[in-house]
Amino acid sequence: MSAELDTLSLLSRRVLVVMPSPRDAERTLSLLREHGISSTVCAELDVLSRELERGAGALLLTDEIIAGEPWRQLASVLREQPPWSRVPVVLVAHEGAEQIRAWATESLRSPIVVERPVRTRTLLSVLRSALLTREDQYQIGDALSALERSKQELAEQAEALRTTDRRKDEFLATLAHELRNPLAPIQTGLDILSHARHDEAGERALGVMNRQLQHMVRLIDDLLDVSRITQGKLELKRARVTLEEVLDTAVETSRPLIERGHHALRVTVADPNVAFDADATRLAQVVSNLLNNAAKYSPAGGLIELSAQREGNQCLIEVRDDGIGIPADQLDDVFHMFSQVNRALSRSQGGMGIGLALARSLTELHGGTITGESRGLGLGSTFRVRLPVATRTERKPPVPVADAIVRHDRKRVLVVDDNHDAADMLAIMLEHADYESRQAHDGKSALAAALAWGPDIVILDIGLPDVSGYEVARQLREDPRFQKLELIALSGWGTEDDKRKAVAAGFNRHFTKPVDAGALCAALARASER
Repeated sequence: MSAELDTLSLLSRRVLVVMPSPRDAERTLSLLREHGISSTVCAELDVLSRELERGAGALLLTDEIIAGEPWRQLASVLREQPPWSRVPVVLVAHEGAEQIRAWATESLRSPIVVERPVRTRTLLSVLRSALLTREDQYQIGDALSALERSKQELAEQAEALRTTDRRKDEFLATLAHELRNPLAPIQTGLDILSHARHDEAGERALGVMNRQLQHMVRLIDDLLDVSRITQGKLELKRARVTLEEVLDTAVETSRPLIERGHHALRVTVADPNVAFDADATRLAQVVSNLLNNAAKYSPAGGLIELSAQREGNQCLIEVRDDGIGIPADQLDDVFHMFSQVNRALSRSQGGMGIGLALARSLTELHGGTITGESRGLGLGSTFRVRLPVATRTERKPPVPVADAIVRHDRKRVLVVDDNHDAADMLAIMLEHADYESRQAHDGKSALAAALAWGPDIVILDIGLPDVSGYEVARQLREDPRFQKLELIALSGWGTEDDKRKAVAAGFNRHFTKPVDAGALCAALARASER
């Protein structure tokens, strides 16, 4: 490698000599060599072009040479050089050769003209100056070639990061789907068991399993929310919502974790009717994540304080605890993805270190801010959320909720799921709710069962082994006999895009696994009434 660099350095410091005769060329070569200037004779234009590509410090030629037609192409050869390269051209010219000088000045990038008769000292001085100029050009060229390589490397790294990020998002979505599939029959089974009588130990075990299942579902949802936010795909469903509604939902969500830690929760709200134009679920998720964080990182029997008050056109929500606290140099880090202040304690408490990062992202999507404060380890923490309030308050009229399970003429429900356990659990729940049910485990069987049995409602999984649930829905909708059929999608895929696809395929509703039994039964009841 060193030898190659030495060769390039020598080539870039030489003078390419073009003379009208071999004798003149040899004399010039000898003169330059005698004074320590490397040179190469180029008798033809293609030779000169080739040598320029290899490297050259300057070009020395005479007016007789460029007067010949073949050498008039020299201008195009020089124009083929890189943008940084302006190889100095030294032209030895006779007095009175004005026409040639004019052409050279215009076409050869302003050559350096040396009048004849040529003084040796003058020629050497001009060539040495030209070589120094050329050396500067090569340094600029080298710098630009670093820059170009860096740009290319950065572009390649950026593309690699995008590819990695895209694969991560695809992995998270697939992971969520695969985890939700086995959770679906567990959720349905627990819903069925909750309606049966149990002794105290059975009730306690059932409660534990329900809480742990919901915790698992929340972890999956958090992972997907992070993925949606980083891709810019999370859509807020804005509506008028009061502070009271947001805090009630948050407290109810976090209550099991707070009670498990035997913590006291103190809630102080100055004006519960403060309203937001916001996504109620997402705002409640912000506050719930802060409450969960306080409950997880406070010793048993701690005090958690939730307060809220209006400050001008903003609402300040505070969550304060007397837990393990945060070192001052880590306060900013806690809002970073997968960040955990005390990793040993965090592992024992569970969690993935995304709750606060998600809370910050959701707050910022609502035009708000979130900050943390702590006096240090063991001295508790305070998190403050500031959100813009709505310009005027509008109370929403209460929406009547249908009874989850109603008695009616036995409606036929076809359950389609390739997970046999999930289909079995759902069928048992339907029988308890006084529906008549049958099962199918792939798309073709579902279509055949629909034609043979004539169900009123079809609960249809999307990820079937032969054809997708979307295709089954489209084929059913194309049959006039099934125009009024109630189609309910039940899938591990639960993004907004998945729901839009379901509607486009002809589904009336879309539920994400594991489905809440009450919500599903309410949807079935409404469908039965129609």
